Amino acid sequence: MSNLGTLFGLGVGPGDPELITVKAFRVIQESPVIAYPKKRKGSKSYAHRIVEVYIRPEEKDMLGLVFPMTKDQAILDREWNGTVEKVWQKLNEGKDVAFVTEGDPLLYSTFIHMMKLMQELHPEVEIKTVPGISSFNGSASRLGIALADGDDHVAIVPARDDYEAMKKAIEDHDAVVFIKVAKVIDLMIAVLKDLDLLEKASVVTKVTSDEEVIWKVSELEGLELEYLTLMVVRK
Repeated sequence: MSNLGTLFGLGVGPGDPELITVKAFRVIQESPVIAYPKKRKGSKSYAHRIVEVYIRPEEKDMLGLVFPMTKDQAILDREWNGTVEKVWQKLNEGKDVAFVTEGDPLLYSTFIHMMKLMQELHPEVEIKTVPGISSFNGSASRLGIALADGDDHVAIVPARDDYEAMKKAIEDHDAVVFIKVAKVIDLMIAVLKDLDLLEKASVVTKVTSDEEVIWKVSELEGLELEYLTLMVVRK
């Protein structure tokens, strides 16, 4: 049992490579295997691009993992089980595996499902996480918005196509960070207009990275935004 490697869930921050922690940097240096989400077409994932400045690929076992984008449960189960087994093979060789994920590993992260499945299929594996700076922290910093002060209430809400739910989230909190906002941007703008809060909202894509874009909300209607886009509403 002691011969098994450790699985690390490594939060590598919102985009700027300098926003990874000293601990995450150390684990990257010390782990022989770096696991990272990989796109099917082979292009680098966001997390991979954040950490590549710290990695010499020739010195590491780079384990690219493709995660299925489907709602078909049979395909999901098969693909996920296969992915976990690839990581298990490395751990079973006694190698530590650092799984890099943007933001924080325990907050809306691919690593959460990886951890649960590994615990289920191979409970003997030791799993450790290294917290990371999330896009919410990054957006507050870049936009100069204090998310909470005193007794303020803050919510982190995955945006969805539900007008009443999105309206209630804004009404019930002093600040709301809406993630995954790209696919429902027009609905969100309608909600903000009806609440007369358009001027209190900010939208940012790939926050803190060298591809960061801060948008003027009033100009976003009908635009197709990238997946890594969030909205901050601060009343």
